[in-house]
Amino acid sequence: MNISRRLFGGAVATSAAGVAVAALGACSTDSTTAPATTTPASDLRAGAGANTTLGPIKHIDAGVLDVGYAEFGPSTGQPVVLLHGWPYDAYSYADVGPLLAAAGYRVIVPFLRGYGPTTFLSAKTVRNGQQTAIARDIIDFMDALHIDKAILGGFDWGARTVDIIAALWPQRCTAIVSVSGYLVTQQAAQQQPLPPEAELGWWYQYYFATERGRLGYTRNRHDFNKLIWRRASPQWDFDDATYDRSAAAFDNPDHVDIVISNYRWRLSLAPGEPQYDGYEQQLAAGPAISVPAITISSDFDGAAQDGKSYRSKFTGAYEHRILNGIGHNVPQEAPRSFTRAIIDVDHF
Repeated sequence: MNISRRLFGGAVATSAAGVAVAALGACSTDSTTAPATTTPASDLRAGAGANTTLGPIKHIDAGVLDVGYAEFGPSTGQPVVLLHGWPYDAYSYADVGPLLAAAGYRVIVPFLRGYGPTTFLSAKTVRNGQQTAIARDIIDFMDALHIDKAILGGFDWGARTVDIIAALWPQRCTAIVSVSGYLVTQQAAQQQPLPPEAELGWWYQYYFATERGRLGYTRNRHDFNKLIWRRASPQWDFDDATYDRSAAAFDNPDHVDIVISNYRWRLSLAPGEPQYDGYEQQLAAGPAISVPAITISSDFDGAAQDGKSYRSKFTGAYEHRILNGIGHNVPQEAPRSFTRAIIDVDHF
């Protein structure tokens, strides 16, 4: 999660796919100059969600990881890879996956390094949470599954990863959906102070920069992350069972190391690994994203909700959508709107 610019407030086919798309409502097709569209919260509330299972969790060796992942839909469908963030997991897509599967897509939702059933293949591998290590994981994951190209969607760490892949490996992206827009971390920019109210939103990152924070997160991660959920999505009345399904992913033996590494690396308080230096140098220039893209903002994005601050970073077919009344976990809070975005961007 990145709170640097945010303020908290306290279809197309004709078979079964056509029916599923129609159920999601009409889709915008103006992909280059369309103004931001706003959807009221009354159309979006998902409560605890419709689905309580991801189905059988599959595994595959990919790069340095044994990746656990959920899969929905026909194996012959257009691939869609969906990525979660912190402190969330693959259950963020428990409703989106079946909706896209009903529209004929092959939907794949991996657990990121440090989450749930995903584990490192070697005890000697550095437990590194830097942004390009995670992005490289997803490229390796796609390679292992023999997926040359996919629609990529994500929020939080997932959106950052989607943006990085679109910038560095555009040939692997059919199109992207990115919640909160352009989230590529540039370490030099992270050294600059923010206005006091914005700095307040970083409290947990400063906490993680201390050994007290590491110890506190290790001991209290269940309650800590539940607090983040409530602050990031104040209008989402999720129940304990919904949270606990995801909280199980935080018991991964590498979870604390990956989270602490991620946030310390952003602030230049922890080193990355040399093999990712070339990627980070490219990202330091703030590269544009040329693949077709839909960005989504919510109440979580505060003053950045209109998307204007990152509009210039998207140079291909593009649309920005605003979801009022929705918090940070957009796919789980507003699964139909997130699903519509995936389907729409596929047809830009």
